[in-house]
Amino acid sequence: MLTHTLHLLTRAQRDGYGVLACNVIGLDHAEAIVQGAEAERAPVILQVSQNAIRYRLGRLEPLVTACRELALAAAVPVALHLDHATTREICERAVAAGMSSVMFDASSDDDAVNIARTGETARWAHDRRIAIEGEIGVVGGKGGPVTTVEEMTDPDAAARYVAATGVDLLAIAVGTEHGMARKTRIDLERIAAIRAAVAVPLVLHGSSGVPDADLREAVRLGIAKVNMATQLNAAFTAAIRDHLVADPHVTDPRRYGAPAREAMAAVVQDKCRLVGASGRA
Repeated sequence: MLTHTLHLLTRAQRDGYGVLACNVIGLDHAEAIVQGAEAERAPVILQVSQNAIRYRLGRLEPLVTACRELALAAAVPVALHLDHATTREICERAVAAGMSSVMFDASSDDDAVNIARTGETARWAHDRRIAIEGEIGVVGGKGGPVTTVEEMTDPDAAARYVAATGVDLLAIAVGTEHGMARKTRIDLERIAAIRAAVAVPLVLHGSSGVPDADLREAVRLGIAKVNMATQLNAAFTAAIRDHLVADPHVTDPRRYGAPAREAMAAVVQDKCRLVGASGRA
């Protein structure tokens, strides 16, 4: 069932569990994510990033429409979210296509510019009953440098940012990295301090490289939205690779696509259990 992102995350924050927000690149990904969530009776968020839209030749609408149809038919609550948008134009298109939340990422700007741009986008989003996610701090990875302690989210700065921008969700930098380049240890004390400083649901980017025990504790301390992409892609790609090695003459993509989808769904199931989302549908 199609559900508003903020409804899922407000409930998760209240009841102390996390909701997976899984990045979608193609229809097989979306199907696998919903399949894994349904198997666990867990709510889930399908999110499409600006990079994925670029990969799809700039065509946002076909992929979001497919995700929306899957959400409508799903046996569990499914929300649609735009990830890492840097322009108002892409946010407007995502909302028109049916997404209930957008992440407006101005974190590469200095704090004053970040606040001004994100606040303006939040006002636009709220006029349309759309939830807005902002980010303060620097989440490393994607070929960039590892986040330093100085670049992590300061709890007091987070409180000022939320008050000034009016964001509904806050992405924080606590030592994680995009891309699963290495195992990361996150600053759990910082999560607890930020949770005490702000009231909105907290978002953890770069969750793929976090050890299970740390991810479970991060949710216990206040993370409500758990973004995941690379670990799902790794399972999907490994299954395809294994199938092609075993049968190098295969040409029908359904032959290797089906096990890839099953492998991704299995990871979604495992992570739903880890973050406490199982049975919460």
